[in-house]
Amino acid sequence: MDETDVVLLDDAAAGASWPIIYLGVPVEEATCKGRQPAPPEAASNDVETLRAALIREANERRRTECRADMQNEVVNLALDLLVREPDIEGFFGALAKTMVEETESHSCAVWLIDDDAQRCDLWMGYVKNSLYMPRKEDWDKKNDPVKRLACAAFADYLFAHRDGWTQTIEYRCDDPRLPEEWHAFARRMESATVIAAPLVLGSRNLGWMTVSSPGGSDPDTQWWRVAMTEAIARQAALALHHSRLIDAHRREERRKAILEERNRLARDIHDSLAQGFAAILMQLQAVQRKASSVPPAIASTIDIAVDLARTHLLEARRSVGTLRPNVGPGEDIAMALRRLTDMNQRTADMPIELEIEELPRLGDAVEREILGIAQEALTNAIRHSRARRITVRASTVQSVGVRLSIADDGRGMIRDEPASGFGMTSMQERAERIGASLTVVTGPRQGTEIVLAWDPASLPTQVHIAG
Repeated sequence: MDETDVVLLDDAAAGASWPIIYLGVPVEEATCKGRQPAPPEAASNDVETLRAALIREANERRRTECRADMQNEVVNLALDLLVREPDIEGFFGALAKTMVEETESHSCAVWLIDDDAQRCDLWMGYVKNSLYMPRKEDWDKKNDPVKRLACAAFADYLFAHRDGWTQTIEYRCDDPRLPEEWHAFARRMESATVIAAPLVLGSRNLGWMTVSSPGGSDPDTQWWRVAMTEAIARQAALALHHSRLIDAHRREERRKAILEERNRLARDIHDSLAQGFAAILMQLQAVQRKASSVPPAIASTIDIAVDLARTHLLEARRSVGTLRPNVGPGEDIAMALRRLTDMNQRTADMPIELEIEELPRLGDAVEREILGIAQEALTNAIRHSRARRITVRASTVQSVGVRLSIADDGRGMIRDEPASGFGMTSMQERAERIGASLTVVTGPRQGTEIVLAWDPASLPTQVHIAG
């Protein structure tokens, strides 16, 4: 006898005191052994009620076994795709294609939350045998307004609907909760249902995977589509998190390599060029002191050589300071800015004023980049501005951030000049690494001001050049 079969001998037997068998185990025994408690219908003497309960339970068990098998298959699929498509975009593209094929749907899309958790955007979509990636394509020109508006509206809805951050939600495409722009697009695509599964990893949601399907929402067939979407979304979240960890590790290793190279260059300049110029300067100054009896032309040449050696020694030392503007042991960023200003004042022909407040500690990485920007801005002002005065101001922002300004009253810059110089590029890269806002205010004969604003909740780096 199959576990789900019910044998009816006759009316008398059906009403007799036979032990009730539920999935092959008496109800009382199943409960005593700690198994899943039988539903109340299992204790009923009504045969039809018992039969319905047994069929329902058998279906649930088959679905559970199907989900377990599905999980194993999805894990194997994910591992296979990671081997064949090692880059994350290729992996997700193949995953989306598989999703469409396996669930008999017509589209699968991936929506990602940005790093600051401020919004959600469409990352990629596999629709009717084609893969679309809005971030790589000319989305505005290659896609019609209906599609663009529908995707933007649906992304906003996913981000705003907090229940969907932790659980899979199935919608009919005419669901009143969905934006009207999506209704129009779904009707055109002949979509009947859309499943939105969050890409959850621990307590963090990375985005959503959605599957749109034609036809009605038949409970007997739709449940496995939902289960498949959830299973693949779990593997997709793990792969995405792993990829981001690898990218972060690569960026950190690249940053360390750059820092080490800068330190090496600083050591080489200090130990070779700077020391060499210092030795040459000492020898020339010794000759200069003994050159009272040489012809004036030779004395003038010696004086020029002394000035050149001194100038290049100062430039070498400034280069060392630019390459290694780190906050020293036991000093905070305010003290480091004072040291930096004093060091530059020794080589500047104009006064450098320093206005500084008590500043919070920002962490070594942030302080290193801020000091690098300050050094670069000061170097540019001293070399190129032809200013009569340079002013350095540093103040707090909401008690936790910093606003740094380096201003001069010199000749200013033409509009295209800042973007073309290496110094400006270096400052932009430094600001980008800490997520700061960098502003250049300049104009011909109006001076130049470099303004850096950083706080822990700052927006991604923005560089503004205002005339």
